[in-house]
Amino acid sequence: MIAALGGSAYTIAAAPLLPWWAIAALAAAALVVLAIGLWRRAGGLAWRFAAIAMLLAVLVNPSLVEEKRSPLRDVAMIVVDESPSQQIGDRMQRTEQALTALTERLQKEPDLNVRVIRAGKVEPGVGDDGTRLFTALGRAMADVPRERLAATVMITDGQVHDVPNGSAAAIAEQLGAPVHALLAGKPDEGDRRLVVAQAPSFGLVGKDMTLTVRVEDLPAAPNAPETQARLTWSKDGGAPHEQAVTVGKDVPLVIPIDHGGPNVIELSVDPGPRELTLVNNRAAVVVNGVRDRLRVLLVSGEPHSGERVWRNILKSDPSVDLVHFTILRPPEKQDGTPIKELSLIAFPIRELFDVKLDEFDLIIFDRYSRRGIIPQAYIENVVRYVKNGGAFLEAAGPNFGTPASLFRSPLGDILPTEPTGNVDEEGYKPQLTPLGRRHPVTEDLPGAGKLGETPSWGRWFRQVDARVHNGTTVMSGDRSEPLLVLDRVGKGRVAQLMSDQMWLWARGFEGGGPQAELLRRLAYWLMKEPDLEENDLRAAIEGDRLTVTRQSLEPDDKQVTVTAPDGTQSTLALTAAHGGVSTGTLAISQMGLYHISDGTRTALAAAGPLNPVEFADVRTTADKLAPVAQATGGGVFWIGDGAMPEIRRVGPGRAAAGRSWMGLRQNGDYVVTGFSDVPLLPGIAALFLALGTLIAAWHREGR
Repeated sequence: MIAALGGSAYTIAAAPLLPWWAIAALAAAALVVLAIGLWRRAGGLAWRFAAIAMLLAVLVNPSLVEEKRSPLRDVAMIVVDESPSQQIGDRMQRTEQALTALTERLQKEPDLNVRVIRAGKVEPGVGDDGTRLFTALGRAMADVPRERLAATVMITDGQVHDVPNGSAAAIAEQLGAPVHALLAGKPDEGDRRLVVAQAPSFGLVGKDMTLTVRVEDLPAAPNAPETQARLTWSKDGGAPHEQAVTVGKDVPLVIPIDHGGPNVIELSVDPGPRELTLVNNRAAVVVNGVRDRLRVLLVSGEPHSGERVWRNILKSDPSVDLVHFTILRPPEKQDGTPIKELSLIAFPIRELFDVKLDEFDLIIFDRYSRRGIIPQAYIENVVRYVKNGGAFLEAAGPNFGTPASLFRSPLGDILPTEPTGNVDEEGYKPQLTPLGRRHPVTEDLPGAGKLGETPSWGRWFRQVDARVHNGTTVMSGDRSEPLLVLDRVGKGRVAQLMSDQMWLWARGFEGGGPQAELLRRLAYWLMKEPDLEENDLRAAIEGDRLTVTRQSLEPDDKQVTVTAPDGTQSTLALTAAHGGVSTGTLAISQMGLYHISDGTRTALAAAGPLNPVEFADVRTTADKLAPVAQATGGGVFWIGDGAMPEIRRVGPGRAAAGRSWMGLRQNGDYVVTGFSDVPLLPGIAALFLALGTLIAAWHREGR
């Protein structure tokens, strides 16, 4: 038995003088004696019963225990949803109003502590986990015993993405108290959204990629007539493309992948008949452009020491498929050997330069000259190939300064230099030009040294003199004559190396040089690798910082304009870093796609997920939290019209929610601060009482 008075509680405790089984045996024997006396109708049975009861009580040795208790306050958890979907309309305003009213009411409860947990705010650089209110609640409840929880109140739009799963009993045990949901929106909301149903992560450069999208008007009305919406898409900030799509149906979009690296596709759809936000009317997809295999055609005009260098460097790259032909027997060589006895492979001129020319990503002529092997019509095919987007590299030999020079063929229209007719054969060290120190092909080449210093690499001993008509000279040779010239022709690119002695570096002559790195960069620049663009604007996001990088051949101190996902703009100054690179960083706080522009070029950078699950459906809903509320005995209430449910304190085991009220459990938990023990039957007093009842029984029987 327990009785509570004020801050104390009283209980009766026993400290038996004999084992309980011995006391039970004595009690049974006493009952037998009393039963015999009752059967014989003996006198004094009442006094005998009182005496036996007193003796048994003495053996039980009861005492009154007083506990001094200090009551503990219950804890009410209020979880405030600050996720992006809560920023729609006046949901956040209603949420703050409900929070103020709720805290003011609960602070009037003397035995209640209130904890406010703000959760759901998304930071750039985090994963796409959606709104995780229960995760935040679990962390906040880590130091609160379940016996002290009064209730959990969530003020949200109902779009919660970490709702506990399992049976109602398991959910109730996990949460430990009623869970109430106050929904800040309205139950009849509608919205249009753009869904990326299927998007590949990779696409082959030069091929088309199919993207599947769907426009949805929510809630979808059954048997509604088909409606059309206007969809707009653009790639890498380019010109927009529009097309009409049917609402509610998957629509394939065919998008070309024309360069390696990230290809950013932006999509948007016009507003629908009912809209909560236009954020989910937009979507973005990043497709990484990869090359299936880089096909390179290398034509060596004659055997020479540097021929193997080209072959070894290109074959060392596992992504390169190399087709290499060396012309060993030119047409003018007539020695009378029958054709059937020659072991040479015939040069498949038509197949390479007509049928399959466009299948190559790069064509290299190494010490090739006009010798009547490749007809002029096929040379013209190479010119068209470059102007249509192909890549061509010439490594010039001594014949480039003779009448047999390729400059005197149709290739002269695309070559950036014109030979003077002189060939220098004195030792020199290749040097980087001022523009070469800013161009990504030659910038920071190992061994180049600082401006004004002599490079540490070895010498070359041949250079064809030429005048530059077009393009950019990035390396110079003997007497500062152009050595490596790069140019853009139509949609394609051309490079010209005015020496055939790079093999000296490969052989380690005088310490060698960075021939492998130089040729790798050169080949990938010709094939339009984005990271090797000489005039480019790039952006990347790391954590909560946006880093903008500008690569330029000429110094450029223009500020860039940064457009945040919500449309706000800011400017960012870039400072010179190294070579032709200048950089700047900016703190960001929003998720989505950032647009960066310097007035000429545009770069895109994505912060967090481009199509976050948070905006998949922004309508206020009770469907996700209703099962949890039901399992824990809580309720779901709509406060979009400003109506707040009544607050009640309820005892354990009682209903905690009604039509217009929600209950907070009154647990009555406490901590014991002390106790005292008072015997109910002191030894001497109990002995006299027992003897008195025995004497009274003897006296009664003796009458």
